[in-house]
Amino acid sequence: MSTQLNNNNNQKTMSSVDELRRRARQQVEEGAVTEGYEADRKQILKMLNEALATELVCVLRYRRHYFLAKGLESEPIAKEFLEHSNEELSHADKLASRIAQLGGEPVFNPNLICGLSHAEYVETEDLKEMVKENLVAERIAIDSYREMINFIGNSDSTTRRILEEILEVEEKHADELSDLLTTK
Repeated sequence: MSTQLNNNNNQKTMSSVDELRRRARQQVEEGAVTEGYEADRKQILKMLNEALATELVCVLRYRRHYFLAKGLESEPIAKEFLEHSNEELSHADKLASRIAQLGGEPVFNPNLICGLSHAEYVETEDLKEMVKENLVAERIAIDSYREMINFIGNSDSTTRRILEEILEVEEKHADELSDLLTTK
């Protein structure tokens, strides 16, 4: 038996339990990707690997800046760099997990990461330039995640939610870095 739902004058039906069970047994090797998955999985995996590469480049840049930050004002800024690096690593883990869940392979090959990343790995030893470079990267990430979220729309709610959570943290990072530039 199907249940009818009225959603903005569009009739939608919910599948019966028997139908859900039947579909679950089909293509069981696909894991989390069911018949109802509406997104272009190949494109989603490409976007997620680009996001993963971007996060990994940011982890490395923040880590470098953490260890090289010098000067009287460097200690709290270096701590901020380390905190951001750890959060970017957490983002990378979430993205890699989702890639695997969708049947893809997360790209961790160092020879490929810089080519996939939206952010650049810019080396500098000047503390203010470190903050600026990290802020530029955060702004790139913000725009990239927004575009990915808009592209996905409602076709993959799990990936969309992951990207929205990451975007929220990237916006916080940008705000914190911007504050560092205005107070120093």
